Amino acid sequence: MTTATPTRPESQNPTALQQYQEQGFILHKQPLLKESQFSKLAEIFESLLAEKGDLRADELNRPHYADPRLFEFLTAKPVLDLVESLIGPNIGLWSSHFICKEPFTGRTTPWHEDSKYWEGRIDRMDKLATIWLAIDPSNKQNGCMRVIPGTHLVSGDLEYVPVSKETHTFGTELHNRYFDDNDAVYFELQPNECSVHDGRIFHGALANTSPIRRCGYTMRYVSLDCKINQNHPGNETHKLYHLRGENLGNNKVVQVPEF
Repeated sequence: MTTATPTRPESQNPTALQQYQEQGFILHKQPLLKESQFSKLAEIFESLLAEKGDLRADELNRPHYADPRLFEFLTAKPVLDLVESLIGPNIGLWSSHFICKEPFTGRTTPWHEDSKYWEGRIDRMDKLATIWLAIDPSNKQNGCMRVIPGTHLVSGDLEYVPVSKETHTFGTELHNRYFDDNDAVYFELQPNECSVHDGRIFHGALANTSPIRRCGYTMRYVSLDCKINQNHPGNETHKLYHLRGENLGNNKVVQVPEF
């Protein structure tokens, strides 16, 4: 088990881009948002968690559809500058998700590639980047995210096997013949620090067996150089928001609502 070396992923730091391209991830080991802004985001999350009803704490997917307050953070300049430094200036918001692992009960996130679940929806997968912003401290004990470096460059149709949804956040997992757990890099983060990972990298997280909650807000972005397949069933009700630059893929986009 290893812990990633922090990098400064600002656009003026070419080593961050090189690491992202070669290893498929970077860590931003400094505050991403202003302190007051981060506190506001954390308060919004707590309110959504309190109102989640029958949903599990790790199922608060696409909350920005119903809560436009979240666009303040999804479109924040430091966030978009970070994304632009990695995938270029033409940026669309693909999705967002609060992923919360409750103390002692937080489920395992199976090894997977995000791109597996977007097959056929986008014409290329190398321009999808996910910011994982820590709401709580995130470490090995409470089930922080982990990745296998360089696996975003693995090609081919990879096999997935069934796993229990009682103990896992979804029902399939990448077959373990493709990687070695001992190669995993663990993303240990303090609140308001973040990681960024390529949509194709192998990643997952262990269950939270600690007394400390672990929550992160994933903010997913796609280059608008890509072409979104509007005929795919998964895209019928999906909203792609135009955030920055040009829509070179001539995609169906919606504008950011007032917040």
